Amino acid sequence: MFKALNRFAVEQPTIFWSLIIGSVGPVMVFTVPKVRREYFGFKGYEQLPITYPLPNRARVATSGYEDSA
Repeated sequence: MFKALNRFAVEQPTIFWSLIIGSVGPVMVFTVPKVRREYFGFKGYEQLPITYPLPNRARVATSGYEDSA
């Protein structure tokens, strides 16, 4: 098995490394979040606001921007 992988890596390195990198991706989907939580203390992101906060005051109408037509 090792000889076959070594030969494949020497003869066609682009295909070999693309298979290696492609097979590591799905494993990282399950391991990276756990590592971030346990070893780096990641708590999660703050929720993004879904509305713009309006000020608690009376609205004043703007003037001076009317069309001069």
